Amino acid sequence: MNASVNGQRPSSVSPSPVSPSPGPRAWLGLLVVLGPVLLVAMDSSVLFLAMPAVSAALAPSADQALWILDVYGFAVGSLLVAFGAIGDRYGRLKLLTVGAAVFGLASAGAAFAPSPELLIAARALMGVAGATLLPSALAVLSGLFADPRQRSRAIGVFAATFAAGFAVGPVVGGQLLSGFWWGSVFLINLPVVALFLLLAPVLLREVPSGRTDRVDVLSVLLSAVGLLLAVYAVKHTAAEGLAPVPSALGALGAASLFWFVRRQLALEFPLIDFRLFRDRVFTVAAVTGLLPLAAWSAVAYLGGVYLQSVLGLSVLDAALTALPGAAVLTVTCVVTPAFVARTSVRTALVTVHFTIAGGLLLLLATGATGGVGWYVAATVVTGVGYGISFSVVADTAVAAVPPERAGSAAAIAETSNEIGNALGIALLGSLATLIFRLDGPGLAGTLTETLQLPSLSAESASTARSAFVLGLHAAAFVASVLHAALGAFALRTIPKSFAEGGGSGAEAPVPAPGSAPAAR
Repeated sequence: MNASVNGQRPSSVSPSPVSPSPGPRAWLGLLVVLGPVLLVAMDSSVLFLAMPAVSAALAPSADQALWILDVYGFAVGSLLVAFGAIGDRYGRLKLLTVGAAVFGLASAGAAFAPSPELLIAARALMGVAGATLLPSALAVLSGLFADPRQRSRAIGVFAATFAAGFAVGPVVGGQLLSGFWWGSVFLINLPVVALFLLLAPVLLREVPSGRTDRVDVLSVLLSAVGLLLAVYAVKHTAAEGLAPVPSALGALGAASLFWFVRRQLALEFPLIDFRLFRDRVFTVAAVTGLLPLAAWSAVAYLGGVYLQSVLGLSVLDAALTALPGAAVLTVTCVVTPAFVARTSVRTALVTVHFTIAGGLLLLLATGATGGVGWYVAATVVTGVGYGISFSVVADTAVAAVPPERAGSAAAIAETSNEIGNALGIALLGSLATLIFRLDGPGLAGTLTETLQLPSLSAESASTARSAFVLGLHAAAFVASVLHAALGAFALRTIPKSFAEGGGSGAEAPVPAPGSAPAAR
């Protein structure tokens, strides 16, 4: 932080000290750190095109298929802040190294899982390990660069890598599946992890922290258990209908989440500082971290099934349809800072939601017999909104609160990304499952299971495909309405004077995925 930010003017006699330029070791260290970051982001989306192959091999039920996809995101999101605090207290590089090793082992377990239950368990363990990687990686990276400008540039590369990982995950998965079995989407993690474990001790160093407060274990348990039980109830109800045990577990999950919120309001050092939501700008930023990821993940998953199981595209062709949207998303991440500098954060946030809302409506033109062009157009238009949201959410959340609460603000903003990614599949995916159950032929719980039934009639197959498309349309429409409503709320709530030109004038720290725990 420079002298002007501290309220002190540089002396006219003694020039301000110049921070040393980072050497080759720092930039090599950045490359080493980016490997695990890319993996954590990619593994949130790499299964979207692989699910038809996974379903064919392991035959998961409808709710098991959703758990395979989103248990990873729930594990990362529910533990991200806690592991950031643990890294601050016990050593960021140490936690990063242990997390990378566990991530590699869990990836190998997922690749060779013989049953849906073991694949879900392996994905959950990958999520736990992923939650250790993001905050610690950013803290270690920040320690490599003494110069604030170089550090900001490095953090920008970090954020762009994280966003690109989300975007290219389905593409990478599709490319691998065109020549290998479904487990290959997990085995690609192993060489990256091995390279990191080999080079990290040489290029990286421990970053000291003065943090002394303890991690509230009960809060971690309440948030994780509450999320998992509540989502289990939603998924089971959508796939199978109402039942006493899932309903009771859902009520228990809701009670756990309520207790979690009450506990955070009473703690001196909460995992999530819910008092920040009193600020409307912060609230818009936090929800903007959640809702676009929810829409993106749900549509990417449902779209992968649509392209392969409804339209009959090969996995390679389905992967190619994702390329234009991925390219637009990545480029938008890069150009967004210039866009915000010329307009305002308010304009950027409003653009996020109306662009995504409009792009999602294009999916309503897809059908059971055609619609690839409409699908690609939808991913391109929504890619603009997703790219902007990835770039501005954390910085906007930090700018909306006092400097001493910047770490907590960034924690919520980045946790909302991971929770949004998981909730999209859980809730919007469950909506699509419910519609398939109500409108489909009633022969099986999922489209893939139905199409694999022996002696399936052409009429039943057509009904199943049409029911799946109807579920896709419903999920896209609901997500579009939510984005339009949040865009209108942002337009009315965020003052035109807020962060005009892309900032409040202060050189606040530039948060990136997982930055929160390190900043607190």
